[in-house]
Amino acid sequence: MVETAYALYLAITIAITIWVARTLSKNGEVFLIQCFGHNADVAKSTNHLLVVGFYLVNIGFITLTLSLGAEPVTITDTIRFLSNKVGLAVMVLGAMHFFNMGAVAQFGRKVNSWLYEQGLAQPVAR
Repeated sequence: MVETAYALYLAITIAITIWVARTLSKNGEVFLIQCFGHNADVAKSTNHLLVVGFYLVNIGFITLTLSLGAEPVTITDTIRFLSNKVGLAVMVLGAMHFFNMGAVAQFGRKVNSWLYEQGLAQPVAR
């Protein structure tokens, strides 16, 4: 029972992490291009670095939380175990998303402002 619960936890949370990373990467690229003065190369590079960091932090968190809490014995324990651990992982994914969006928006405004001062970009409407 314990091994099945751990395997399910890893499968579910890693699948969610991959889905979220791909979704944010695909849909966030337009936002990053705007933030970086329409420089697609810088935006794509930043996007890739964000995805790598996202994977590292989330997969590290997922594996670290394997040892937390009591091991499930019954099916009810397994459902409780999975809901607690998957719920916590999803909350961390959401928190990371908002942190990343705030950091990228702030950094992007600074970069875009600098590019505008250099005459390399159009001003971004706020």
